Amino acid sequence: MEPGYTRMLPNTFTGILTQRLKIRNLEVSDAQRIFEYRSSPEVSRFQSWGTQSADEIQSYISGLSGADPHMPGSWYQTGITLLSGGELIGDCGFCVLESEPRQSEFGITLDPEYQGQGYATEALRALMDYLLVQLGKHRVFGSVDPRNIRSIKLMQRVGLREEAHLVKSLWFKGDWVDDMIFAMLASDWKSRNG
Repeated sequence: MEPGYTRMLPNTFTGILTQRLKIRNLEVSDAQRIFEYRSSPEVSRFQSWGTQSADEIQSYISGLSGADPHMPGSWYQTGITLLSGGELIGDCGFCVLESEPRQSEFGITLDPEYQGQGYATEALRALMDYLLVQLGKHRVFGSVDPRNIRSIKLMQRVGLREEAHLVKSLWFKGDWVDDMIFAMLASDWKSRNG
């Protein structure tokens, strides 16, 4: 199959193919794997989801099976797998804003073992294209802890602009922390990517 995007049906997510990756719906059997990499201290430090237990992650994934991925106000999480072998190496998700459905927030997590190989960049570019081109969103954005240097560099590599650095604006794991917002407009994405 050629890299690209599968045709979308309303209220479904059928997957995204890139040169080396497949972004697919999560399966209940992915719960333990997600728990393992999201429990890593270098990952969990910046994550608000996924470090509870494998059982809780399994319950969350079960709930996704009947969910509308484009329902405003709800996060829809997907798995990032290698095309060769199908191993789950991370996950990414998106949430259509309830207050403005033409905008979407996104997030991405990669197992530390697979970082530094271009997989996060490849997956995030595909997710951006899916949201901004295929779904026709006006604007997408991600929230990043300014201490998470790798995520900041990822946002910059993909071409997102830093829109804000909010000081002590987010109550996170028992402390007030800074929050950086990186975003892209559909018009900018399309002009950069033909």
